Amino acid sequence: MGSNSFQFIFLILFYHLFYFTCIDYHFVCSAGTSKVSTCIETEKKALLKFKENLRDHSGRLSSWTDQENCCQWIGVSCDDKTGNVVKLDLRNTFSTNNELGGEINPSLLDLQKLTYLDLSMNDFGGIKVPEFIGNLEKLRYLNLSRASFSGSVSPFLGNLSNLQVLDLSMYSENPAENDLEWLKGLSFLEHLNLGGSDLSKATNSWLQTINDHLPSLLELHLPQCQLLNLPSSLPSLNLTSLLVLDLSNNAFNSSIFPRWIFKLSNLLHLDLNSNNIFSELPDEFANLTSLEYLDLSSNYVTNGTLKRSLGKLCNLKTLILSYNSIAGDLTDFINALSECQSNNLETLDLSYNKLTGNLPDTLGYLRKLKILQLRYNSLTGTIPETIGNLSSLEALYLTSNKMSGNLTPNIGQLTSLVSLDISDNMWDGIVTEVHLLNLSNLQEFSVGMTHGKNITLAFNISPNWTPPFKLTFLTIQSCQLGPKFPHWLKDQNELTSIIFTTSGISDAVPDWFVELDLKLDNLNMAENSLTGKVPNKFQFNFLANVDLSTNRFEGPLPLWSSNVTTLYLRDNLFSGPIPVNICEALLNLTDLDISKNNLNGTIPLCVGDMHQLTTLALNNNQLIGQFPDFWGKLIYLYYIDMSENHLSGQIPGSLGSLSYLMFLRLSGNNLSGDLPSSFRNCTRMISIDLSNNELSGLIPAWLGETMRSLLILSVGNNRFSGPIPLNMCSLSGLHILELSENNLSGSIPSCFGNLEAFKVELTDTEAGRYQGTLKLDAKGRILYYDNILYLVNSIDLSSNNLSGEIPVQITSLYKLGTLNLSRNHLTGKIPTDIGNLRWIETLDLSINQLSGPIPPSITTLDFLTHLNLSYNDLSGRIPTSTQFQTKVDPTIFQGNDALCGPPLKKCFDDGTTTSHSGADDEEETDDEDKLEKIWFFAVVGLGYLVGFWVFFGTLVIKKIWRISYFRFIETCIVELDEWSWSFRHKMLGYLTCRKKT
Repeated sequence: MGSNSFQFIFLILFYHLFYFTCIDYHFVCSAGTSKVSTCIETEKKALLKFKENLRDHSGRLSSWTDQENCCQWIGVSCDDKTGNVVKLDLRNTFSTNNELGGEINPSLLDLQKLTYLDLSMNDFGGIKVPEFIGNLEKLRYLNLSRASFSGSVSPFLGNLSNLQVLDLSMYSENPAENDLEWLKGLSFLEHLNLGGSDLSKATNSWLQTINDHLPSLLELHLPQCQLLNLPSSLPSLNLTSLLVLDLSNNAFNSSIFPRWIFKLSNLLHLDLNSNNIFSELPDEFANLTSLEYLDLSSNYVTNGTLKRSLGKLCNLKTLILSYNSIAGDLTDFINALSECQSNNLETLDLSYNKLTGNLPDTLGYLRKLKILQLRYNSLTGTIPETIGNLSSLEALYLTSNKMSGNLTPNIGQLTSLVSLDISDNMWDGIVTEVHLLNLSNLQEFSVGMTHGKNITLAFNISPNWTPPFKLTFLTIQSCQLGPKFPHWLKDQNELTSIIFTTSGISDAVPDWFVELDLKLDNLNMAENSLTGKVPNKFQFNFLANVDLSTNRFEGPLPLWSSNVTTLYLRDNLFSGPIPVNICEALLNLTDLDISKNNLNGTIPLCVGDMHQLTTLALNNNQLIGQFPDFWGKLIYLYYIDMSENHLSGQIPGSLGSLSYLMFLRLSGNNLSGDLPSSFRNCTRMISIDLSNNELSGLIPAWLGETMRSLLILSVGNNRFSGPIPLNMCSLSGLHILELSENNLSGSIPSCFGNLEAFKVELTDTEAGRYQGTLKLDAKGRILYYDNILYLVNSIDLSSNNLSGEIPVQITSLYKLGTLNLSRNHLTGKIPTDIGNLRWIETLDLSINQLSGPIPPSITTLDFLTHLNLSYNDLSGRIPTSTQFQTKVDPTIFQGNDALCGPPLKKCFDDGTTTSHSGADDEEETDDEDKLEKIWFFAVVGLGYLVGFWVFFGTLVIKKIWRISYFRFIETCIVELDEWSWSFRHKMLGYLTCRKKT
């Protein structure tokens, strides 16, 4: 761009700055004296009348008294010559407690020279914007932003023909629809901010209106204005002076970036984030050579790469392209940026894209870079050595990529670094003091894998080393930090968040760590082998989170302050009763998990007073007593797990008051009685596990009527009786049904074919709804499912008194993985289309009264790993296939006297079990088996000969290999002999000692 253009931009900026400087220092741009003006009496009375109608709880206007000169009141500025009030600045720059409210008195019309009015950031309680403001004809500056007004502004603001600055951003929480016709009279407007207004009426005309009638505009802010149309072109462009353009957070649906934007050659700031622009990044962005700020984040920039042309914007200070689908390599783009003679880039955010490849070495040439965000991409390789050149870098975020290799020690040269997050990559090697040596400003450090189990990165830091930094946030996950508690943290007394998960620490929490007197927001040391008692002296900030699960802590449960909101202590060795004062000490808990410990005694009734609880897990302990009846006040509870204890009694009706309840696990107790009818009110239920109790009565029909979201129903090993309710078939999402070991009677409902979840795969959203574990009988053994529970599709009706035939409709559930109908009184034939269950892994129809042949389609079940058809009245030949012949266990078919064929007895030509052709086939098979054996031994023998001569022939030909081989053999023999001698010597010494004792 030529020098004339730069001069033009400079003049515009200088004028803009000079104008606002005049306003901010409370004078109109003319000659004046430095003495304090005396305000006009009529204007003082107008201001006092204005004050009378305001609500001022904080006393911001306490200086507004009749005895004082109004020109010296807070927020009031007067003209130095005339004494007229020219500026009224009541913007709330403090907090919500300092907001002005009430009514706005029209006495402001008496301020005839008023040019500046700012009522922003206050709370006027939804009153309408006063129409009399449109009569303040001298106004040049009007700011009503975030002041909690209501109504439309368009009819009267168009009268303010002298306005140069108008800010109505977020002026109302529920703005009325506005058009933009009223802008036609504001030709001097230089700054316009209508952010948050409803401009849906102007969606087709907004750009043309602004272009035609606001030629002096320097800044245009229209974020979140419900504009649906982004015109791609303009007949003629009048907005050439525009410096700032913000059209973010609209609902544009455009397949291209509008071409008129690329003609705004003076543009410094462009924000198009959070729109629906489906397009690659066009080369025309390179035309905006003055651009300093560019935000295109949260669009649908797809299938494109970061082009070299974008890197030629050498004046860019901020580039934000996060939350798109930009793919490809970074190298060309970074190379172009690095070639700028004066590179100004300070912020580069490319997070949440699909970038690949390595970080180029030229990254080190972006020496003014302060923030580098590359999170959630697919970058590979390691951090380049040139990273150490970025002496201004304050934040480096590389989390959740595919980077690997050793960490360069040059990270330790980033003296300005405040935040370093390189977690969720595949680093290996060792972190030493060198990596952290000069990071004197470091406050946040994160490394390791969030859910990793394979530890490839280790810390080897001297316990005597004193870091140069004071951390506030430290996360080290799935790294070898132990076995000792890291002593180099002994001076880190500003920590508020500590996360050491799966870090190989097998030590007690040291006293010096407790004595740091930390005020913590997060304490997470899960998945280690920490021992001893948990210190009770830990201090926590409000809404703190604590996770010490899966360690070897012992002693009574620790109780801290009520500031703790989530507490996970599961899978430890805590013992004794649950403290009776737990509700007083941890009153604000939302999540409590103390499962898998050695806790005993009864459940304190005061748990029912922990009104904020959302999850409660007490499972796998030794708790006794009656099942508690304290649920009425726990209105937010959605997860309950009290399974595997020794609780007794009935399920109380108050449990039905939990309208948000989704997960209920009470299995493995001694509960009895019927299910309470109030339980039907839990309409959000997703998973119910009441198995292994002594519950009785009918399985209620309302389960299928009110719990339409139910995915898992497990009530096996109880005393339920009666038929399976037909309404169960209405549970379209049900994919685990466990009714085994009850006294159910009647037939299997044919409407089971309507259970759609056994026919489709769950979406990612549905899969994310699962919590907890479930014990199931599958593949011939008891299995525990947790993380993959959403993949399990099972129906288990075994060990009941069901009768009738197997409904043919059940064969349409082709995603079914386990079907267990054993130990019933089922009759009839196995459905011919049983082969439709192509995902079945476990099929158990044993101990029934099924008759007829085994359907040939059963041989097509490729995933079948457990089959049991024993003890029925099946007859005929056992079907054969290459895959089915692997099931050679005769117990699969035993107890069916009329069955024949491998692996049972041979079928004879008696006219009932087989035919003559069947016998011929058998003889032919035997001949084929013999021929296969001959070929097998021939191939094995040939392979042995080839392998023998490849090895020994090489030794014969290669002398040096022969010498090395025999040296190796000789070394092995010597070492074996030495070991044998040493072993005999030790055993002789041991026997001698035994004789002496």
